[in-house]
Amino acid sequence: MRPFFSRIIKPWLALTAAAVLAGASQQACSKESSAKEPGAPGAQEVGRRENGVHVVDLAVTEKGFEPSPVQLKKGEPVKLVVTRKTDLTCATELVMDEYKIDTKLPLNTPVDITFTPNQSGTLKYGCAMGKMIAGTFVVD
Repeated sequence: MRPFFSRIIKPWLALTAAAVLAGASQQACSKESSAKEPGAPGAQEVGRRENGVHVVDLAVTEKGFEPSPVQLKKGEPVKLVVTRKTDLTCATELVMDEYKIDTKLPLNTPVDITFTPNQSGTLKYGCAMGKMIAGTFVVD
């Protein structure tokens, strides 16, 4: 019985444990699936206008970037006020490749990020781990 356990059961248990741990870490960094599909109807017009700038408050929670998707206007300056409220995800910075934005998000500290959308369509942003936790802007 001992050789069977050592050769068969131990490797099987090790593989099962590795798969469970890999799935848990993947889930912690892949909240994108819980967000609405990019470009999906339901993009919200959120925020406020201050001196011609669209100010949008974003939070990083265990659910990801919230709210998402957010409606923006082409050519209108945007100021994101991003506050990371959790330390349980890999979203410790915000990356938006199209605008060369890569900004660290310290825990519980609002961070201002400004840009002006210059193209219509869906703009994806997210964490530095390949945007596994992501949000979208729908620019009209």
